[in-house]
Formats: sequence, C-alpha cells, structure tokens
Amino acid sequence: MLSRIQRVLKHRWLDASSTRRAIPPDMQQRLQERVAASEQRHSGEVRIFVEAALPPGYLWRDAPIQEIIRQRALAVFSQLGVWDTANNNGVLIYLLLAEHAIEIVADRGLNDVVEPQLWQDMVSRMRSAFQHGHFEDGLTQALEEVSALLVQHFPLSAGQRNPNELPDSPELA
Repeated sequence: MLSRIQRVLKHRWLDASSTRRAIPPDMQQRLQERVAASEQRHSGEVRIFVEAALPPGYLWRDAPIQEIIRQRALAVFSQLGVWDTANNNGVLIYLLLAEHAIEIVADRGLNDVVEPQLWQDMVSRMRSAFQHGHFEDGLTQALEEVSALLVQHFPLSAGQRNPNELPDSPELA
C-alpha cells in the first residue's frame, strides 16, 4: 500500500508543465519536421507521445509498474490510431517522465519482422541519452533507428508517395 501511495504522489507532483520543460516548443517543431522527413522514405507512420504522469486510473492498478506502463503505452497506441495504418506499420515512441520510462510499440506489420532484442536495444540507447538530459538527441536517435527499420521493411518505390495517415507532431500530455 505504501508503494502505491508513493507512486500516486510522484505522479501527482508532475504535470503538463513538466512535459513542456522536457520538450519545449522549438524541440517539438524540430521533432515534427524529422517525423515528416522520415515518412517520405517509407510507408510507415511514427508518433511520439510524451506524458508527465500516468492518469489516475492507472496509479491504483495492482500490477508491477513496468506492466502498468506497457498497458498505458498500448492504450495510447490505440487512442492515437497508430494501429490503424494501411500497412499495419505504425510505431509509437512513448515516454513517461514520472517513471523515466520508455516504451516502443510497433504494429504487427513491423513487429512481425523485427527481433524483440532490437527494440530493447533501442530503448537502452534512448535511456542513456535521457539520463544525461539529452531528450532531443535520444528521440532523434530512436526516430532514425525506427525510420531505418521502416525503410528496410517498407520502402517506398521510385515515385511512390506516402500519404500522411497520422499527425507528425509529438503529442504532449
């Protein structure tokens, strides 16, 4: 019970201003431009979602925090419609500031052809950058790695265009 109370307090301490400090508007714009440029090279869709804290309903769940964070990332993946792309190759990069947590959720089209260890390695590299306060570098590196996988498995043919199925701008909560 004490750990749940501590979790609630930690998550109530942070708010949207914490997210804006971590991802200020100029960084948000650069990330949006990078996502748009990435999507010109493949048929996938990439979303970045950063939230300061879990919604209250998640804080009292009876499960390990990593499982709760994964559940939240999957819910965001669904809410943002990342699963609903034409080629089932959308990817969500999810950050939860209160827990310093990172999740990457890929739709089945990409997830079926990428080894789980590759995703874990990508998260480790992002975590290292974030621990040094380099949010933009970590997100840019992850975006480049996700883009490389999408180009490898879902390249655009010569002259083919990728219709923009989802917004390119990072979402902050």
